[in-house]
Amino acid sequence: MSDPFSAYAHPEALVSTDWLADNLDAPGIRIVESNEDVLLYETGHIPGAIHIDWRRDLNDQTIRDYIGPEAFAALCARSGITPDTTVIFYGDKSNWWSCYALWVFHLFGHTKCQILNGGRSKWVAEARPLTRSLPAIEPVAYPVPPRRRDAEIRAFYAETLAHMQSGLPLVDVRSPGEFSGEVTHMPEYPQEGVLRGGHIPSAHSMPWARAANPDGTFKSPEELRALYADALGLKTDDDIIAYCRIGERSSHTWFVLKYLLGYQKVRNYDGSWTEWGNMVRSPIERR
Repeated sequence: MSDPFSAYAHPEALVSTDWLADNLDAPGIRIVESNEDVLLYETGHIPGAIHIDWRRDLNDQTIRDYIGPEAFAALCARSGITPDTTVIFYGDKSNWWSCYALWVFHLFGHTKCQILNGGRSKWVAEARPLTRSLPAIEPVAYPVPPRRRDAEIRAFYAETLAHMQSGLPLVDVRSPGEFSGEVTHMPEYPQEGVLRGGHIPSAHSMPWARAANPDGTFKSPEELRALYADALGLKTDDDIIAYCRIGERSSHTWFVLKYLLGYQKVRNYDGSWTEWGNMVRSPIERR
């Protein structure tokens, strides 16, 4: 059988629901559910899947930052994940948050990660098995990563400002209303403390959802190239920064650009609009 993902730049970054259904008990993998709705896992999940809560498990609980290397090693150890484990992420919202969790794993150098194409919604739509039983996890050893790879795949405010001033590509993946400044948050979501609406000057608008099909799967390479290469004019060797609200939707776009299309240098500005829109004297454009 041919690989359904062979036309993507990195087909190994995806697995299908068919493949996962046949490999639930395969050695060397750990299935991870990570959702926006942190209670969804408890209503039923893929057999053998563990839950990683993006707020509790991946974010520092005191300062606005991610956990450090020691906490990441402890998370993996208690989750039965070794450095050789392939972690398969899936979740709700067309894999927003599973891409976010995958991106955080990449921050610590754990790149043996894959996304379940279509995520939770496709698995459920196909009437595949769900369980409320929690898997029995045997703790393992996970060495503390020597560093967090912030400089490679993450952008901070000052770097994003310099990026803008240099005229380098910025991709705003929020909704059109957020980009224009008409609203300061996603439709049907609460206002999250952002004081100013708009976008970073010179940023291109490309809502993350345009990369996904109605069933939550990723669009074909040809469709994705039409969005990012043809419509935005991005070149594979461009230095690109993507941003959204807190870095979750832009993690999805980061995955699309880097792993499905093969863009060489893509960073996620996870401070995103909740930082930029509140920063004193931060330049903002509206339209």
